[in-house]
Amino acid sequence: MKKLLVLAVLALGGFAVWKRLQQDRAELDLWTEATSAE
Repeated sequence: MKKLLVLAVLALGGFAVWKRLQQDRAELDLWTEATSAE
């Protein structure tokens, strides 16, 4: 049971990191688009 709980926590942590990276990449794309429009 402990192994399953640890695996679930690791999976949630990995998913949170992945979502954060996706958000950061999207924000960077917006900044690139906004600053290169000049």
